[in-house]
Amino acid sequence: MQDNQAINKARALYYNLFANFFVLSKETQNYLELRDLISILKENPLDNSSAGALENLYELLDPTSNATLMQEFDDLFHNPINKKIRLTASYYDEGVESGKKRVEMINFVGKTKLRRNEKNYYEYEDSVGFIFSLMSHLCDNISKGEKEYENTVHCIFSSVLNDFIDEVAKELYEHNSSKIFKELMVVLHSFIEFERLYLEVSKPAPKVKVEKTSCELEEISEEEKQRRARNKVLKAMGPKKTQNESCPIDIHYDVESEI
Repeated sequence: MQDNQAINKARALYYNLFANFFVLSKETQNYLELRDLISILKENPLDNSSAGALENLYELLDPTSNATLMQEFDDLFHNPINKKIRLTASYYDEGVESGKKRVEMINFVGKTKLRRNEKNYYEYEDSVGFIFSLMSHLCDNISKGEKEYENTVHCIFSSVLNDFIDEVAKELYEHNSSKIFKELMVVLHSFIEFERLYLEVSKPAPKVKVEKTSCELEEISEEEKQRRARNKVLKAMGPKKTQNESCPIDIHYDVESEI
């Protein structure tokens, strides 16, 4: 019989690993803890390809400073010269931010004690960073005996994450500025394949991409404009961030409360 407690603890660690790359903290202590986590995971990798990638990740991350990682993060996600990598399920599903997949995620979150940290985290509920962080918390709770979250985790993976994560990984792996994230995508690929086997979810069929006109690409909602403006302000604040400000998750003990 599988040791489900150990498996769910390991799943929580992997989801936490990915969350910490997509919800990046500027705190040195958080960075050192991330490097320690990689050191733990590379001792028992999922397969040979992820073993090599975890070793490479550990070597690429400076042991004393997060400057290299921060620079690559900015080059990938904030540099106006580079192609913008989209990170929400709604974008890959409908070509828009804040679409049906966000509504699905809000509904899934509403079934848990967890909520988006609205004061300090302005990405949507269907962004990869939020999903990874939520899944890490839920898998950890499952490992502690809260089996009521097993169905929620399965639904989030099968209905949301599974459908678009391969496309995000491909965009990041092939990006010219991707070095650290390139290795991370190898680890992510191995983990997602494990999740599909563990949860018995099939890999989605390739999607037919629809080319959009320049006008269509520029159309964004007022809500999206406001979110981008808030993120721009947060980014400009830089080192004023406190240790917990980048955390996307809050714990609410009143499960029935509104999001």
